[in-house]
Amino acid sequence: MNQKNFEYLLDQVKYTGFGEGLENDLKQKLEKGEPEFKIQFQTMYGNKGVEATLNFSKSKQSDMYFFNSYKVALQKENTDSMEQTFYINRGSNITLKEAFNLMEGRAVNKELSNKEGKIYAAWIQMDFTQSDKNGNFKLKQYHQNYGYDLEAVLSKHPIKELSVEEYKNSLKDSLKKGNIQSATFLNNGVEQKQYIEANPQFKTINIYDHNMQRIDNRQSKAERKSEGESQSSKQDNKKEKQTAGEDDGPEIPKSVNKKKRKKAHAI
Repeated sequence: MNQKNFEYLLDQVKYTGFGEGLENDLKQKLEKGEPEFKIQFQTMYGNKGVEATLNFSKSKQSDMYFFNSYKVALQKENTDSMEQTFYINRGSNITLKEAFNLMEGRAVNKELSNKEGKIYAAWIQMDFTQSDKNGNFKLKQYHQNYGYDLEAVLSKHPIKELSVEEYKNSLKDSLKKGNIQSATFLNNGVEQKQYIEANPQFKTINIYDHNMQRIDNRQSKAERKSEGESQSSKQDNKKEKQTAGEDDGPEIPKSVNKKKRKKAHAI
C-alpha cells in the first residue's frame, strides 16, 4: 500500500465531509489492491437519513488510487429515494452537507474553476426539471455578474446578529453552505426567532417562522420598502439632473430541529 496515497485520500475523504471514521475501511480496501472499490457511509441531518457510496479507482500506470465521486441517496417525503452523484475535482469539492442541502433544493456558494483553470465564485442550485444522461439533475449557476449580494440583502432585514461582526460572518458563511440558518429578528423591540436561507435566483432570502412556514413567497416587506426607497431616490436624482440640464448616462425544507439556543445555529 502506498502510504502517502493513503494519507492523501484520507484527507480528501475527511474534508469532503465524511469525517475520520472511514480510516480502517479505506486502509483495508487499499491493501487488497483491487482495480476499484466502494465504501459505504451513513449519517443523519436533522431527522433525515443520508446514505453515500464513495467510489475509488486505481491508476493504470501506478499504485495510486483516486477518490472519483460519491453517490448520495436521500429519502424525500412522499417520494422515492432521490439519488445524485457528486464528482471530486482538484478544486473545491462539494461537501456531503452541501450535497444534502442542494438535494433539498437550497443554493450553495462555491469556488469553481473553468476549462482554463481560472477560479470564480458562483451560487449553484439543482434544476429538478433537467437531468443529464447519467440521471443526475443539472446544476444552475448564478455568477457574480448576476448581482446577488448576500450581505446587502441581509442588511434589509432587522436581524440582530448583523450588529456583531463575528455573528454576521458566521451567519453569512452558514448560508453560503446552503444551510437553513436561525436568526433573531427585531420587530418593534421584540425578538423573534425565525429561519432563513439564501435565494440567489430571486436575489433575496427565504424566511420561515418557527413552524417552518414560509412567511413570504418572494420578497419581504422590508425588502420591497428598501427597493422602493432606492427606486424613488434614483428617480429624484434623475429629475435633478434633467432640471440642471444634465444628460443621463448611457424552495424548502419541510422540517427542522427546534432546539432553542442563545446563539444562531444552522440546520
